[in-house]
Order: sequence, then C-alpha cells, then structure tokens
Amino acid sequence: MAAGLPAAAAAHHGWGWTDDEESRLSGTIQSISFGNPHMHLQVRTESGGIWEVDLSPPIVAQRSGFGREAAKAGDKVVLTGHRARDRDVRAFKAETVTVRGKTYDVYPQRPKSLKPDA
Repeated sequence: MAAGLPAAAAAHHGWGWTDDEESRLSGTIQSISFGNPHMHLQVRTESGGIWEVDLSPPIVAQRSGFGREAAKAGDKVVLTGHRARDRDVRAFKAETVTVRGKTYDVYPQRPKSLKPDA
C-alpha cells in the first residue's frame, strides 16, 4: 500500500471500492502526482477535509489534455466521479476534472450521468 493513502485509494485498479452513483467534489488542489499507474490529487474541500483523488493513468489523462501544465497546487477544481463506498474514507475516483475554466474527461470510455459543472 502507498504510504499515506487509505486502502481504498491505494487499491485503485478497478472501480469496486467506489459508490455506483456519480457525485461531484470541489475544492482546492493541495498536490498533484503524475506517476504511474494512476495520477493522483489531494483536494481540500471548503469543510477543510483532504480528499485523496485517483485519476486515470497519465497517458490517458494527457490524451484528454490534462497534462503537467493543466493544473497546479492552489487551483480550484471541480471533479465528477465516484466516492468511496466506505463513507469514513475521503477517497474519490474522478472521471472529469474542471480546472481553470476547462473540463478534461480523463476516463472518456466511461458513461457519465453528471455533467461537469464549474
């Protein structure tokens, strides 16, 4: 398991740890990791909680336009995707990322019921 990550976030292969219903998460990016096998954000919400957010593998995110220049720590972000089934865990798997007025579909093959909303 990766240090500092909840078990659900560290087990990012697949979607079994996530809720079936899509939801939205917004806040301020605290950190970004562009490493394999999946990109990762830490996002602070208005309530002050820090969420661990998994994105797609870097190559998929880059194809969507979400590369190293797309966002940085301190940027406001709105994510759509799926939160952890375990409500005690602040973990989220994002399908879309809206930052700096632009939306990136980092999981283009997945059907979505929520429209991104900045």
